[in-house]
Amino acid sequence: MNDSRLAAIILAAGHGKRMKSDLPKVLHKVGGVPMVKHVIRQAGDAQADPIVVIVGHKRELVIPVVEEAGAKYAVQYEQLGTGHAVQAAEELLNGFDGDIIVLSGDVPLLTRETIMKVIEYHRQNEAVGTIITAIASNPEGYGRVLRDESGDVTAIREHKDCSPEQLKIDEINSGIYIFRAKELFESLRNVKNNNAQGEYYLPDVFQQYFIEKKKVVAIPGDFNEIHGINTLDDLADAERIFQSRQ
Repeated sequence: MNDSRLAAIILAAGHGKRMKSDLPKVLHKVGGVPMVKHVIRQAGDAQADPIVVIVGHKRELVIPVVEEAGAKYAVQYEQLGTGHAVQAAEELLNGFDGDIIVLSGDVPLLTRETIMKVIEYHRQNEAVGTIITAIASNPEGYGRVLRDESGDVTAIREHKDCSPEQLKIDEINSGIYIFRAKELFESLRNVKNNNAQGEYYLPDVFQQYFIEKKKVVAIPGDFNEIHGINTLDDLADAERIFQSRQ
C-alpha cells in the first residue's frame, strides 16, 4: 500500500428532515458557505485526491455546488445507509491504493489539525480502520463506542441497536473514519442490513475487522468539532462556534 496516498469520501446524500427545510441539509450555510463546501475544503486541506461527494436527495441542487468546489460526485440513488453510500464511490476509486478518509457533509467545523492528527495516528498504528470518537454530554442519537477492560475498541453500536446499558455510554462515534481502501470495499460487500433501520451501516465493517483480528484504533476528538448538524438549533450553534474562530 502507498501510505502517502489519501482519498476522501464525503457523505452528503441524506434528506435532513429535522432541518424542516426544503433545502438539502448540506447546503445550509455556516459562515455564509454551504456546509458541504466546508467539508470539501477539509478534505483538500488534508491533500486528499480524489475527493468524492456522495449525493442523493435533491442532487440537482447539490451537484453544482460540489463541482464548483472542484470535487467529484457519485450518486446514491436510494438512501439505504452509510455503508451503501460509500459503496457508490467504489467505481470512481477503482484501483486507488491508499487510505480513504470518510467525512460527513453536515460536519463543517472539523479542523485541519484534527484531521492531520487522525491520519498520522492511523498510519503510525498501521490500522486497517480508525474512528474519531468524542465524549458527549448528551449522546442521544449517536452510535456508541464499546471498549473492553484494556481500552481496546470491540464494537460500534448504532443508537437504535444499543441495549439500555450501552445507552449509558457517553463515548460516541463521530461518523468520521479512515480506512485502507482495499479492505474497506472488500468488507462492504459482506455488510448485512439486519438491524433496527434495515440499512447497511458503514461501522459494521469494523465488526468484520474485529473477527479477523485486524487492527482498529479510535482517537478522541472535540465534540464541538465533530458533531453533525441535524436541526436549526445545531446550525445556530455551529455558526456561533464558527464565528468565535474568526
